[in-house]
Amino acid sequence: LMKAHELRDQSLKELESLEREKAEELMQLKIRLSMRQLDNPLQVRELRREVAVIKTIINQKRAAAL
Repeated sequence: LMKAHELRDQSLKELESLEREKAEELMQLKIRLSMRQLDNPLQVRELRREVAVIKTIINQKRAAAL
């Protein structure tokens, strides 16, 4: 789990690729959860929050660029 200040140091392109990566990972976790193959269901919540933080920082960077 990366901290917000660590993410803010990354470029917009890096953040966007990280967001795509995490969204893909989240989709896989949700599929495993629905098939009852997930050991720790809290992983879904943690990853969803991580994606939200990344998206927030991306939006902040885009707003600052205007």
